[in-house]
Amino acid sequence: MPYTTLISVDELRAALAAGDNIVLVDTGFDLADTNAGEASWRAAHLPGALYLHLDRDLCGAKTGTNGRHPLPSRVDFATTLGRVGITPATQVIALDRQGGMYAARLWWMLRWMGHESVAVLDGGVAAWTASGGALVTEEPKPVAAAPYPDRRPLAATLDATALAAELGRVRLLDARAGERFRGEVEPLDKAAGHIPGATNRFFKDNLGADGRFKPAAQLRADFAALLGAQGAANTVHQCGSGVTACHNLLAMEHAGLAGSKLYPGSWSEWSSDPKRPVARGG
Repeated sequence: MPYTTLISVDELRAALAAGDNIVLVDTGFDLADTNAGEASWRAAHLPGALYLHLDRDLCGAKTGTNGRHPLPSRVDFATTLGRVGITPATQVIALDRQGGMYAARLWWMLRWMGHESVAVLDGGVAAWTASGGALVTEEPKPVAAAPYPDRRPLAATLDATALAAELGRVRLLDARAGERFRGEVEPLDKAAGHIPGATNRFFKDNLGADGRFKPAAQLRADFAALLGAQGAANTVHQCGSGVTACHNLLAMEHAGLAGSKLYPGSWSEWSSDPKRPVARGG
């Protein structure tokens, strides 16, 4: 049975023992120190885990107006997936040390490529080690494959122009911390505030005190209260740069609330154009 949202440490261990066709991908990252995630992976990682870097592997070229972490072209990302041996037959397990915030980006991008068998390791590296799992320093050598084939996306996007036309008609969820959403601070982008009409859903609210995702029923109730009558299909997710919004998308998918969209450019793209409206406060 493929895993398509979350996988527990026990489930992962059983799948590995069964010899399933699994590729583990560590996506750990730090926005303030872009080398830190890769350094942590080199120092210690799950046995067999490859590494993909947010800026180099999970982003495209930045223009200054398309956001801090624009999506790569599907052709370029297909090449990246082939380089690390991911094919349509692969069960991909994404993981990190940051509560899934970067692993969820890879999860969403694979779905965008049409790949269903991808899940995030619930609790990440900390859950693995807490259960007695070993970490290693040996760097695996991926078995390269052909570029990933062109398939129908399983995840939908919309761009800034389309979102501007839909403001007031869609439920827009912003995954950033509350102080950034309200415009009290802005450490990363050109302006402080949020897209008019957005509702704040801090991505860390998807996690329990143990760093794992809350139960699906609880997540479903939380998001249903935010969505109201509009439902998942009329919901758009964004954050600062299209990364932590994927955490909310994953939480909703795990809760059985499928069909919402991602605005990949998010606040970093939106705020780069002074002509676009900005809201502040709660």
